[in-house]
Amino acid sequence: MTLHSKLEVLLEQANIEAEPAQIEQWVKLVEQLNKWNKAYNLTSVRDPQQMLSRHIIDSLVVGPYLQGSRFIDVGTGPGLPGLPLAILKPECEFVLLDSLGKRIRFIRQVCHELKITNVVAVQSRVEEYLDQATPETDKFDGVISRAFASLSDMLTWCAHLPRENGAFYALKGQYPDTELVELPPEFTLVESHALAVPGVDAERHLIIIKKRG
Repeated sequence: MTLHSKLEVLLEQANIEAEPAQIEQWVKLVEQLNKWNKAYNLTSVRDPQQMLSRHIIDSLVVGPYLQGSRFIDVGTGPGLPGLPLAILKPECEFVLLDSLGKRIRFIRQVCHELKITNVVAVQSRVEEYLDQATPETDKFDGVISRAFASLSDMLTWCAHLPRENGAFYALKGQYPDTELVELPPEFTLVESHALAVPGVDAERHLIIIKKRG
């Protein structure tokens, strides 16, 4: 089965509606990831067919829960989940942050080749990006992380990034009971969702956290 037809099947199974141009961009993203991966080791997933479910769909299932128009994907790696989500939501802005130059170079090249205009790729450690004096307009409606750190570390390192009513969206495998018990006291769990990812035989959860008050 071609990547294109396999992705169409997965999108239908996940109830994700997309334009043909978006499907084309996701397929090209996988092709680029597979090409760069041979030299730069960007992901442990080697099979492009598996990348469709484990990287593209696994990112897109978060889309319906995002609220707002400006997001940052911290520890984005090769642009996951930020790049697939930016293609899904062209009306939103995404900052993709990672400390490794080869990942940021990949993201910039992909954005250039796929004509993705709503992504800014930034090479920085998250605790050094923006600060408490940053104006509210430069902050984010949502801080997204996928396999980035424990919830406690994520919240501590990223506390300065969301706007006043902004949310943290943490993509997790198994439900993180222990991590939730250890949340810093100024944060609270507002929602959690078990996510079904077609083609991925493993648990997936989305944890949504906000600052209290």
